Amino acid sequence: MRCSGSSAATSGTTLAFNFLRPRMSGVRRAIVVSMTIYAIDDHPMLRDAVVMAMKRLRPHSNIVELNSLADINDALINHGPPDLVSLDINLPDNDSGEGVSRVRSMFPKAQIAVFSTHPSSDMEEICVASGADIYIEKASGRQEYAKALKALLETGPGDGTANGAAEFKLSKRQHQLVRMMDRGLTNAEMATAIGLEEVSVKVHLWRLYQKLGVNNRARALFVLRSNHMLD
Repeated sequence: MRCSGSSAATSGTTLAFNFLRPRMSGVRRAIVVSMTIYAIDDHPMLRDAVVMAMKRLRPHSNIVELNSLADINDALINHGPPDLVSLDINLPDNDSGEGVSRVRSMFPKAQIAVFSTHPSSDMEEICVASGADIYIEKASGRQEYAKALKALLETGPGDGTANGAAEFKLSKRQHQLVRMMDRGLTNAEMATAIGLEEVSVKVHLWRLYQKLGVNNRARALFVLRSNHMLD
């Protein structure tokens, strides 16, 4: 286990506030908010690329580098629970969506980004259904990963609504996307229409799928129609 970042927390989610005391009256105080991030990947070079992207997006974060799911318990003791987990599902002790389910059950409030060698056509729906917020193929490259991670962080954590809840509370953005989805617009077309990156649209839709307890667009529309949310 390797730790990089501004500080290591011993308990709780790391929220470090750095107040710069003004020397003159009227000078604003600058606040630096830090996150605890677990980067789980057994390939050092690929993990370094992930860490580099994270440092650019959240330079004051405490980034804990792990080789396997088995390292999580020590990380939790030494650094506290994560705000974000970057997870490769191809690990010595995991090669399936079960690893995502395990991380989600341990950290229900954390954001989870899966960055893996499996084609998205094979594993994306499985991982999202298991609790991942985003899924990115390693073949898409570091820039695409960084773009997806930026979109996830900007979207913020989910609202904690349980999957399959009888009543769905959609965000304003989700309502907007649902209407476009019902009209048959693609992710790219929706992104152009509302001025977002396509990956940001995907993050919003993945969050919507989790809220509805589904793992694809067709099932989401079925649930929404069944609950008269497209009337």
